[in-house]
Amino acid sequence: MGIEPLFILFQILRLAVPYTLTSVGATFSERGGVVNLALEGMMLVGAFGAAYGQYSTGSALVGLLLACFCGLVVASLFAFVTVTLKADQIVAGIAINILAMGSTRLGLSLLFGSSMNSSRIAGVEVPYPYMDPLFIFSVVSVFAGQWILFRTPFGLRLRASGESAETADSAGVNVDGMRYAGVAVSGVLAAMAGAFLVFQQHTFTDNMSAGRGYMALAAMIIGKWTPSGAALASLMFAVTESMEIWFQTGWIPSQLVQSLPYVITLLVLAGFVGKANAPRDAGRAFEKSRK
Repeated sequence: MGIEPLFILFQILRLAVPYTLTSVGATFSERGGVVNLALEGMMLVGAFGAAYGQYSTGSALVGLLLACFCGLVVASLFAFVTVTLKADQIVAGIAINILAMGSTRLGLSLLFGSSMNSSRIAGVEVPYPYMDPLFIFSVVSVFAGQWILFRTPFGLRLRASGESAETADSAGVNVDGMRYAGVAVSGVLAAMAGAFLVFQQHTFTDNMSAGRGYMALAAMIIGKWTPSGAALASLMFAVTESMEIWFQTGWIPSQLVQSLPYVITLLVLAGFVGKANAPRDAGRAFEKSRK
C-alpha cells in the first residue's frame, strides 16, 4: 500500500514528458508568430526516426539523433511553407500531419514489412522515470525555455517577432529568421517527445502520437504561452491520462473513460482561454515592407 502512491506519481511523471517537451516547443513557435498545428506530425516522424535508428544500429542515442533530424526536416518544411511562401498556417499544419501519417505508414511497410508496427527495440531501460535522460531533459527544457524566452536577447527578438513583426523588422530584427528558429525548436522538441514514446513502448505503432500534439498545443494555451505554464498544464493532462488508465478496469463505460482527457481539456480551455492573450501576430504572415 505504501508503494502505490509512489507508483502513481512515477506514472504521472512519465506520461507528462511528451506533453511537456512538445508544449514547450510550441511556446517557442507561437511566440515567434507561427501557430504550429504540425506538432502531431513532428512527434510522429520523430518517433519513427527513433525506432528505425535504434533498430538499425542498436543505439538509443543514434535513434534519438535521427528523431531530432527527422523533426528538424519536417519543421523546416513547415517553416518554408508558412514563413517563406506565406501559406495559411492552420491549413499547412494539418497538411503536414497528414503527410507524416502517410509517410510513416509507408516507412513501416518498406523498412519493417508491416503497416501497423515496427520490430521491437530495446528502448531506454531505467529503474525510475526520473532517471530517464529524456525525462531529465524535459525538466531542464522548462527552466531553460523560460530563461531563454524572457531573459535573453534571442527571446526578446523572438517575442517581438510574434507581437509586432513590423516593429521588430523596423528595429533590425530578421523576423523570418526568428520564426524559422522558433519552428525549428518546436520540431526538435516534438521529435524528442516522439522518441520518448517509442523508447517507452519499445516499438513504433501507426499513429502512435494519438493526438498528443494537439493536446500539447492546448497545454501551451492554458499555460498562457509560457514554458512553465505549459509544463503545469502538461502535468494536468498526464493526471487525466492516468485517470483513464485507472478507470478502465472499473464500472465506468470505456468510451466515457477514453473521452475523459478531452472533456477536461475543453472545460479548462473554456475557463482559461478568455483570460490568456496570444501573441498579437501569431498566425499572421509577415510581408517585409519595400522602401
